[in-house]
Amino acid sequence: MKVLGIMSGSSMDGVDLALCNVEKSSTGWQGEIIQGITIPYNETWRIRLSQLRYQNAELYAKTDIFYGRYLGELVSAFVKETGHNIDLIASHGHTIFHAPGQWLTAQVGDGATLNAFCGIPVVSNFRRADVALGGEGAPLVAFGDELLFNDYDFCLNLGGFSNISAHHDGRRIAFDIAPCNIVLNRLAREMDQAYDVNGEIADKGSVIYPLLNALNEIPYYSKAYPKSLGREWINKNFWHLVRDFDDQPVEDRMKTLVMHVAMQVKSAMESLTEKPLHDCSVLVTGGGAFNTTLVDYLRSETEAQIVVPDAKLVNYKEALIFALLGAARVSNSINIKASATGAEMDHVAGSLDGDFSSLIGKL
Repeated sequence: MKVLGIMSGSSMDGVDLALCNVEKSSTGWQGEIIQGITIPYNETWRIRLSQLRYQNAELYAKTDIFYGRYLGELVSAFVKETGHNIDLIASHGHTIFHAPGQWLTAQVGDGATLNAFCGIPVVSNFRRADVALGGEGAPLVAFGDELLFNDYDFCLNLGGFSNISAHHDGRRIAFDIAPCNIVLNRLAREMDQAYDVNGEIADKGSVIYPLLNALNEIPYYSKAYPKSLGREWINKNFWHLVRDFDDQPVEDRMKTLVMHVAMQVKSAMESLTEKPLHDCSVLVTGGGAFNTTLVDYLRSETEAQIVVPDAKLVNYKEALIFALLGAARVSNSINIKASATGAEMDHVAGSLDGDFSSLIGKL
């Protein structure tokens, strides 16, 4: 099948569209990226999505519909511009609420509306079933990491949050490590930049050790996995510590956060292997993989073999994995592993919208 994976992450950089070739063979699911594109958010969408959790129920419901329509329009434009035929859409949506301890995760981007505006069958709403089964609802990338990237000791994603997965004790484990681009981008905006290009802001700074120590003592980091993070957690547990040092240069605060992320990644890796870290390989993807200062800190902190792949995989690995999740859902195959999320059982997740008769024979 030709599956279009759609991903919008917490870093708010835009919507990733990745057209993927997905096949199921005797050895399991396989997938590769054919073509990807990122549509940056304009300021209206960035503000609306980032502030939606503070708005009333009517505005939330409208945004769910309007954002689904927006995604449908992006898909239609993608088809028109590229000429590709798409069999299936697998859409993550954009997360507004994520508090699995309260049985809550919610992503806007209504699948029925998306289907109506592009005429292609849609799988969406991947996380809610896992939370209903007592899981974290995140990270879900472990499914694809195990299938496609099992040659690496670790798969590390440096997105809005950093998350990691690894094969450990005979099963695939995954969890969120720490805030990453979502907080780095906040600091970059103080210098009228959308993000820290190549880590240049951080490179000019010096570590603020009182801030670094305060961040490293946040209780979440000593909590056992499975575990996951959301924007609400940052505002309640993280950002006020950074704000205490607002009188310090942005460069210094940026470098401190980069050092913090690298230290927490090292700690996460150590919890998932008995091997010396210098004998381990790490596949690094997500926008943070382009942050040279952050990657250099990861290399020096972990001494592991840090592998940053080609830009296509860096940018669209998550969209590729959601394409796999969508294909598995349509074939009624398990696509969520309880070992990664803490759910009661492995299960099939994703809501279906549209006419799936065209996929008969392709599964």
